Amino acid sequence: MASSTSAEDPSIMPTAQHSGAGLPRDVLPSPGEKSALTNPSRRSQQNASKEVKPDRWWKIHLFRGMVNDLRRRAPFYCSDWTDAWDYRVVPATVYMYFANIMPALAFSLDMFTKTGMEYGVNEVLLASVLGAVVFAVLACQPLVIVGVTGPITVFNYTVYDIMAPTGTNYLAFMCWIGLWSLVFHWILAITNSCDWLKYVTRFPCDIFGFYVAFIYLQKGIQVLELLGNEAPFYLSVMVALLVFMIAYACGELGASPLFWHWVRVFLKDYGTPLTVIFFTGFVHIGRMTEVDLEKLPTSASFFPTADRGWFIRFWEIPVGDVFLAIPFAILLTILFWFDHNVSSLIAQGTEFPLRKPAGFHWDLFLLGLTTGVAGILGLPFPNGLIPQAPFHTESLCVTKVVADNDESGEEKGHYSFKRTHVVEQRVSNLAQGLLTLGTMSGPLLVVLHLIPQAVLAGLFFIMGYQALAANGITAKILFLLRDKALTSNTEPLKRVQRRAAIWYFVALELVAFGATFAITQTVAAVGFPVFIMALIPVRALLLPRLFSPEELGILDGPTASPFTMESVGGSYGHHEGITDVGPDAVASGIASEAPISGNSETLLRRKNDEDLAERGQSAGLGVSGQRGPELSKVGSAGTGVSRRSQPASSGTE
Repeated sequence: MASSTSAEDPSIMPTAQHSGAGLPRDVLPSPGEKSALTNPSRRSQQNASKEVKPDRWWKIHLFRGMVNDLRRRAPFYCSDWTDAWDYRVVPATVYMYFANIMPALAFSLDMFTKTGMEYGVNEVLLASVLGAVVFAVLACQPLVIVGVTGPITVFNYTVYDIMAPTGTNYLAFMCWIGLWSLVFHWILAITNSCDWLKYVTRFPCDIFGFYVAFIYLQKGIQVLELLGNEAPFYLSVMVALLVFMIAYACGELGASPLFWHWVRVFLKDYGTPLTVIFFTGFVHIGRMTEVDLEKLPTSASFFPTADRGWFIRFWEIPVGDVFLAIPFAILLTILFWFDHNVSSLIAQGTEFPLRKPAGFHWDLFLLGLTTGVAGILGLPFPNGLIPQAPFHTESLCVTKVVADNDESGEEKGHYSFKRTHVVEQRVSNLAQGLLTLGTMSGPLLVVLHLIPQAVLAGLFFIMGYQALAANGITAKILFLLRDKALTSNTEPLKRVQRRAAIWYFVALELVAFGATFAITQTVAAVGFPVFIMALIPVRALLLPRLFSPEELGILDGPTASPFTMESVGGSYGHHEGITDVGPDAVASGIASEAPISGNSETLLRRKNDEDLAERGQSAGLGVSGQRGPELSKVGSAGTGVSRRSQPASSGTE
């Protein structure tokens, strides 16, 4: 019995058993560590002393972030493929294929008309394929959907407006922007710049998400605006509004108690794609065939839109233009650092019960690679998509119906959907990328050419609406407009003592959004990434002077859970004492009333995870691969489900 007990409890094992026999030299404990192994109190004191003396901010450990990301994620790589044997992967793949390709086609139409026909359908599709394949196979965060976004569309045609009068080869100049940006991305990844993500809270994320939502709405209006004021215009407006209303109705019915469960699931998963297909044929019914609607312009299969090859001759450009591309590359790098990382944070938000670790540093390195390759091929630069990235995670959530109870514990007759887990895998992202590649074939390009531009406008409207509905700014505005007598007592914002504080906070967010949106309507749009990045120090330095810590703890909060933020060393919101995010605010950036407890325990666990990562082990896994005493237990906000940082053996529970 004595030997059995000592084998199970390391704290009372003989010192000789910790001698390190049979262990690799790089993991042998030092004499001080040997003493700590036999003395738990001394071990905790040593860990505490290490926390008291953190590295200075100017000390840079090159490659540390990327190496730790890979070591944390590597044990889960096989399960990333085997966990794909789950039904949720099928609708998620179909949904993301349409949710990614339809806006991409609309953006291709926008760039086709504003870049002198340099970028078209095939360029945008191939850029989406490049991002999907690279990130699905190699990334530490395979749930993030990568493609052509609204902000990069604005960047591309703004650069064209600036450089076209000079006679510079536009695609060669964009190639040099991509190559310089590759260098800057790799420098940022190697120097662990993603550690600064700890200061990114819901405040800048909500503002940027609000801006992206309005970009979608604006593009939808612009598509219709170009159709004139004759019969095609009025029919296009009707079709766009019908697409929006039917897609909206499918989403609402999917979340309602109506019909059977399988009907609701079908409408929620396939409602939007079927709406696009239906209205593509709808315009060919009856006398509508007499109206000549504008269709999506396409080119030959697997060929560039312009008369050129896929490889850009970037060396055939003046040396002065090579160096002129540097400031544009810096602006692009700033945009991608913020945009892609925010997409990753939101896709792994506190509302999603994730089990597998994140890896921001390595993914930034991969983003630099795809940026450089896209420039050489003459493609728009791909990066993380908002709102498609969080939509992808949402579509992979497995939910169950939970009855709502009142304060006495009795059922109120209402119910809600509770996320139990997420099917974390790589197949859905890879599959939608390969489907996008197949879309470049001749037969499917013919089908794409049949899609009226009005359908794309309607899709822009529904994407914009969905992004607005899930935004924290919208949630706060609706709270302020809601009748106090009809507001639930569980609403987190009711705990703000000064109602004026909510008004001030929302006003600041709207002013920041308005300034960002206004800048992008001018030739200065190329510099708007700097303004977006400035929101981070504004949140960290200015807002604490205007609001109390308690108010900020409710109005703002960390974007992702502590489990996700382990990759960047924690979260600014948690260090500041901001309360955690609860079920009433899972997608709104509003914190719940449950304060964070055990900060020292969280810091100690983070240090233990870093030590495990440095030894090539998975956080939360014992030596034999079984669950050990150092499991990282992170509560799933909004679900009440405890999750552990271990490989999921199945996509279902």
